[in-house]
Order: sequence, then C-alpha cells, then structure tokens
Amino acid sequence: MSALTKDLFVTWCALTRTTERATRRRGARYFLPALFVDRFANMGGIDKDLFAGQLDACRTFEDDGWVSYWRGLAQTHLDAADAELASLGAPRVASILAADGEATAPDVGAALAPAVPVFADRTPENGPALFADFLAEHPEHRSAATAVDHLVKAMTYLFAASWPGWSPARLRAYDDSRRLLHVLLLGLAPAMNIHAERIELNIAGEKAIAYGVFPDVDRPLPTVLVTNGLEGTIQEVLVPAARLRDRGMAMIAMEMPGTFQYRRPLSTDTDGMYDAVIEQLAAHPRVDAERLGMLGLSFGALWSTRMAARNRRLKAVVANGGLYHRSFGPAALFGMPEIMVRTLKQTVGATWLPDMGHKLDKLSVKKLYPTIPIPVLAINGDHDTLASTRDTVDLAQGAPRGELLLYPDDDHCAMGHYTQWLDHATDWLQAHLA
Repeated sequence: MSALTKDLFVTWCALTRTTERATRRRGARYFLPALFVDRFANMGGIDKDLFAGQLDACRTFEDDGWVSYWRGLAQTHLDAADAELASLGAPRVASILAADGEATAPDVGAALAPAVPVFADRTPENGPALFADFLAEHPEHRSAATAVDHLVKAMTYLFAASWPGWSPARLRAYDDSRRLLHVLLLGLAPAMNIHAERIELNIAGEKAIAYGVFPDVDRPLPTVLVTNGLEGTIQEVLVPAARLRDRGMAMIAMEMPGTFQYRRPLSTDTDGMYDAVIEQLAAHPRVDAERLGMLGLSFGALWSTRMAARNRRLKAVVANGGLYHRSFGPAALFGMPEIMVRTLKQTVGATWLPDMGHKLDKLSVKKLYPTIPIPVLAINGDHDTLASTRDTVDLAQGAPRGELLLYPDDDHCAMGHYTQWLDHATDWLQAHLA
C-alpha cells in the first residue's frame, strides 16, 4: 500500500470513527507515525524490531485494552527489577510505586549507584548495547545494572501505556512512569555528580511538577527551560539528556500545559503560564537569571518561539520540529490518526473539528517572526511527516537572528539524529548564554 493510500485510509477511519474496528485487523502500528517506534525504543534502549512487533500485536486504542497491554509488558520488567532489588537489599518495586514511593530514592540510588552509567550514559545509538557493554566491563555489578536496565524499560512501557494521556487509566500509568523517573534521577544524582530536584510549579492556577538537573557547583548557572509537545513527558526528555550533565549548564524540564499534568486547555493564555514559570525559575538560587534559554520540542517549540518574541528574560531559544503556522491548516489533518485528532481537540478544548481549526489558527506565530530580538535556532528533519518542515524554514528566515538546521532524510524533530542535534543545540545554547 502506498503512503498516499494509507493516509487516505487513516483519514477516512478518523472521520468515520472506525479506527478501532480497523485496528483489530491491522494492529496499532499501522495507524501511528513511523517515528512512534523510534521514540519509545530510543528512550528505553529497546530493540526497534522488538518494539515494532509489540506495537503490531496491540489491537486496540481503547483504554482498557491499550493500558493493560503495555502495563503487562512493563510488569515483566518490573518483576525482573524487583528480583535484583531484593538481592541488593534495596526498596522493592511495590514501595517505589506506592503513594509515598518518591521517598525511596536515596536508598534505591545507593544500591544502584555502581551501575549509574546504564542510566546516565544512554543515547539512541548505544541504548540496546549499553547494558551488555557495561556488564562485560563490570560483571561484579550485574544485579545493579540489571535492575537499572529493567526499571528504565518499565518506565518506557508505562509511558507507552499512558500515551496520549487524559483518561484515568492512562494517567495512573503516567504517574507510575514518572515515579520511576523520580526515584532513578534523584536517587542516582550523587553518583552522577549532579544536583537533581523536583520543582513544584504554581502557574496561573495550575499545579505541575518540573524536574531540574544542575551541575553540583556552588554558584548560579546558565539554565535552559525544556518543554516538550502534545503528549510528551519529562522522562522522555531527561533520560537521553542525562549524559550532558557535565556541560556546566542546568536543565529544567516541564511538560507542555494542556497535557498530562494539567486540566486547562491550551490557548493563547498559555503564554502567561510560561511567563510565570520563567519568573519562578529566575528566582531559583541555582539559576542565573541573566542567562536563561529555552528549548522546545514539537508542539513545545511553538511556545519556545512565542516566548522568544515575548519574554525579555530569555537570551537564546531552540525550536525543534515546531508547529508555527502552516501546520495549523486543514491539510495537517490529512493522515492524522483518530486518537491524535481526539487528543488535539481535547488539548485545545475544542468540541468539533472546525472549532479546533479556529483555536489552532489563533496560536499562529507567523506575525511574530520579525519581532524576535534574540538568537533562535530552528531544527527539524527535512521530511517532517507530522508538521510542516516549511514552518521551521520560515521561522529561521523570518526571525532577524534565526539559524536553520535541517537534517537530510529525517522526520519530525530529527529523531534519527537525536544525539547530533541535542549536542549541537547544547553547544549553541552554551555559546549564547556564556
């Protein structure tokens, strides 16, 4: 089947609300973007063919079936991690996932510290081999390394169970995934020679959690606020970024308003929420308020771009794979699976498709490009199948200090070059915040 024929079929199923029936025959992967596999496999260090097969075997998007399927895969890894934690005398999985499970972080971290590279040095390229390579060099730390690897994979499968959020069952899976991140990140922070903390955000009546990662030095640091997209999570950002911990720059990751942690829909009022976050972070004792930057991914890049034009505290901004203007047109819905259309409607608080189109159109930043006074690095793959690559080009050309970085033969957010663009963006931000 050609790509055009597939897009027509996916669109038809979305419009007629028959995706669920077709998924029972074709499997969930058929209805999702190709980079869906890369996204989760990269995060968990999971073999891509294995994850693709698991996605094929999932035959529903409905809450009960979807969540229980991915939770089942997560549980396999939780059980394996639990056995290793028991052998190390560390808190068990049940304690980690309990309501007060975050308190187990110091004890879990102390037990797993000998295998910290298995968590902290992951990249999309080395993920599947990192565990085996570590064991070859440090067989004496097999239990700790095995526990870390299984906990990261469980965190990833729980994120898959929570995708794309909103329903109670999906949000419970999200809570478990984020709790695993908390325990691993804060527990292993001393072994990584960093300071990590949970930051409570109180923004325009919404309460949310961000996580900060700071080099462990006694002075305020240049700091980058990272925000991701429509159904992205903090753990998706921080796990691959942990290896950049020695760059002398702090990173604070938050999820985009309108997604998992939030209850109010996305709108132009969200500008004020990001302003409030930036002010809160500027007052943080470890943050140098004169050297603040921002990095947005996917839909989050819309907000890093809006903040570049609006917030005078920011000195430099990276926008990767953003939806800025062209991506909000009716053509953007062509080939979009029903579950994503439904999620997008809920995120912007729309009741039907024309209403969604109207609300998205109000978010356009095309007129703001010439008003952006700070350096902007616009990144994407040159063949984005989820958003318009032309949006990225327009931003780089329209912003007075815009720079363009397109990766050839790559898709949305240049996922195939994740390590390369993240390294480049980090160096670029360091140069502009120095």
